Amino acid sequence: MSMLSSFGRWLHLKQYQFEVTYTVYMFTPWEKFFMYTIVFLLAGLTFIATVLYLPQHLAFIVGRAWFYMHGENVDVVELTKGAADSALQQIASATTAAAGLAADAAETVAREL
Repeated sequence: MSMLSSFGRWLHLKQYQFEVTYTVYMFTPWEKFFMYTIVFLLAGLTFIATVLYLPQHLAFIVGRAWFYMHGENVDVVELTKGAADSALQQIASATTAAAGLAADAAETVAREL
């Protein structure tokens, strides 16, 4: 049995468990549509809220923990931005160097042809 079919069986089992637990199997088709719409809407909103606000909240908690342990305030967001900016600058310089090498190689190939 392949992994894909095992995952499909597991997913089907979870759908069955959900329908039996919340008695969705007894609903008419439009009631099922309404129920699944509410479930997916709430799951989507939870996912979006997690993606948007969890990193900021974790940075705030890390800053507080740092303050409680070391007694000085460190702006974690500013440190992260600085690290990201330096990484982007390194990537940009590497990309520029690679583009220059590619242009030189293209000129060499064009001269040889």
